[in-house]
Amino acid sequence: MRTKDFRGKHFITLQDWTREEIDFTLDLAGKLKQKFYKGRPHRLLRDKTLFMMFFEQSTRTRNSMEAGMTQLGGHAHDLTPDKMQLSHGESAKDTALVLSRMGHGIACRNCFYGIGNTYLNELAGNASIPVMSLQDDLYHPMQAMADLLTIQEYFGKDLKDIKIAISWAYATSHAKPLSVPISQILLFPRFGMDVTVAAPKEFPLLKDMVKTAQRNAAENGGKLNFVDNMDAGFEGADIVIPKNWGGFANYTFDEYNANEDECRKEMKANLEKHKDWICDERRMGLAKPGVKYMHALPADRGNEVTPAVIDSPAAIIYDEAENRLHTAKAVMALTMGGRRNDHVR
Repeated sequence: MRTKDFRGKHFITLQDWTREEIDFTLDLAGKLKQKFYKGRPHRLLRDKTLFMMFFEQSTRTRNSMEAGMTQLGGHAHDLTPDKMQLSHGESAKDTALVLSRMGHGIACRNCFYGIGNTYLNELAGNASIPVMSLQDDLYHPMQAMADLLTIQEYFGKDLKDIKIAISWAYATSHAKPLSVPISQILLFPRFGMDVTVAAPKEFPLLKDMVKTAQRNAAENGGKLNFVDNMDAGFEGADIVIPKNWGGFANYTFDEYNANEDECRKEMKANLEKHKDWICDERRMGLAKPGVKYMHALPADRGNEVTPAVIDSPAAIIYDEAENRLHTAKAVMALTMGGRRNDHVR
């Protein structure tokens, strides 16, 4: 596989990327990480421009993309709706057509339920440059790539039968999107991992996505199981990823948009039933010795996880966060037309 094979390829869901393409990207991320630590320049996108459109707040995504473009020799424009004509109703089509004539890549975060993924695909359908998802209502491929690189760093590239617990957890900060756990259940079984999802019945994942993830597992020698007990999810796990997500999968998007206040009230009531879904030292003790704790961050300390866990040696969250930089650089370098692969050896 060559670098040019990726040029212009959209990055909206890893379902559209082959195992070979993902492996190639992770390999490049590792090489770029080594260059970063050695202080060796790797300006693979010199004089290139990335337009970053953020409909929501961001720490890791915004900074990994902007710092990544700087380190690759290009420049990233930090755009929010108030800085563009989006706030006046400009269409995704017009935005994509205009930005395509001015730069080399478009990256967008839009997590509005029933809107975000549709919006990104409309951008991609009209852009002549690659469109990269910075998270939408269904997928967060940048996070999933960083998660996978982190897991490989600790467990090696042969991940068959590595047991991962993806668990819902109680949080009060906000109703977090479904896109992180969905992206994880879609990706991890493709690498032969044994994935258990633990969640209360009021907080399921989207049925169509679960069916796709189950096919991924069957086709790639992975496993995907579901339990409604947090302890059962943690038992024997090599890695635990306890994170809140909202109960939006209980509603169709039309129902959610039409009855947003009612849905949020019901979700809040359901949330309060499960305050005991917290990652603590007792539950970590149910997992394997040497278990690793992961989280996409920001974690709701004291609700999703206790300080004793998140601040312990078991936590590899900062490695995970740092790898957002290296995997983002690899995706950008490949899709935005970086130089020949010789330059990253």
